[in-house]
Amino acid sequence: MLLKAPAESIPIQEISIPHKNIKLFIKREDLIHPQISGNKYWKLFYNINTYLEKNPENPYIITFGGAFSNHIAAVSAVGNLSGISTLGIIRGEELQDKWRDNPTLLLAKRNGMNLKFVTREEYRHKEKLTEFLSREFPDALIVPEGGTNKDAVEGVKMMLNDQTKDFDYLCTAVGTGGTVAGIAKFCEEDQNVIGFKVVDDASLEDKISELTSGRNFNLIDSCFGGYGKIIDENIRFINEFKEKYGIPLEPVYTGKMMQKVFELIDEGYFPENSRVLCFHTGGLQGIEGANLLLEKQNRNLII
Repeated sequence: MLLKAPAESIPIQEISIPHKNIKLFIKREDLIHPQISGNKYWKLFYNINTYLEKNPENPYIITFGGAFSNHIAAVSAVGNLSGISTLGIIRGEELQDKWRDNPTLLLAKRNGMNLKFVTREEYRHKEKLTEFLSREFPDALIVPEGGTNKDAVEGVKMMLNDQTKDFDYLCTAVGTGGTVAGIAKFCEEDQNVIGFKVVDDASLEDKISELTSGRNFNLIDSCFGGYGKIIDENIRFINEFKEKYGIPLEPVYTGKMMQKVFELIDEGYFPENSRVLCFHTGGLQGIEGANLLLEKQNRNLII
């Protein structure tokens, strides 16, 4: 199955806010596909299509991710819909006997993905793992963690169109950097790109710069305690946002980005009359896993 551009434009919704004439909008990339969600669709777009167009005799897709990885879920869905075998290299060997209790890994397994659990030390050296896998499976497509590579950056171009040209600021959450690199590379020259870092990685700016010649991006810390960490204020914001605007947010990426955007508006970061567009990068499947952890901690859940 080749991935295809949607027949209809992805909707852009205005977020009504009583602040200094700032116009805030969100592009609902989460609606692009029920299983291959948000930016993951576009980051896989050329990776998958270029590979399948070569007509591999025994197609096989291998990738990497953590226990609640949206990317693992998306790749497993591609495999399931295409009838292609997939392998997920999962961080944390302690999950070997616990994957059935993890909604993301259970979904991946139901989609037919084989799971190989490795230690965190092994996972840190993904380059060595990739070399080993390339030798063992020479005809496989090996997609890096988060899907970020040059093909992914080209795919992110599809998130931009005539409807996005009139915005002063383009905002996206940043994990591995592919999405913000693509937006910075292909946006209009006069547009400002803001990447909201949800991971504490000092090397991200250099990684992004390797993927795009554009220097029109700025990275803002939005970790709120660390990657994958969910504080009570995150839950409150996400639930109030959904109640007010009818838009669900997950707590690792888009939820933290939108919360930080609201903080920046309150602080006067954006000049008056700015038009700000945020990209909803999907990953809503992660809410179920987040709620399982929150329930164990006797904390409020994400609605």
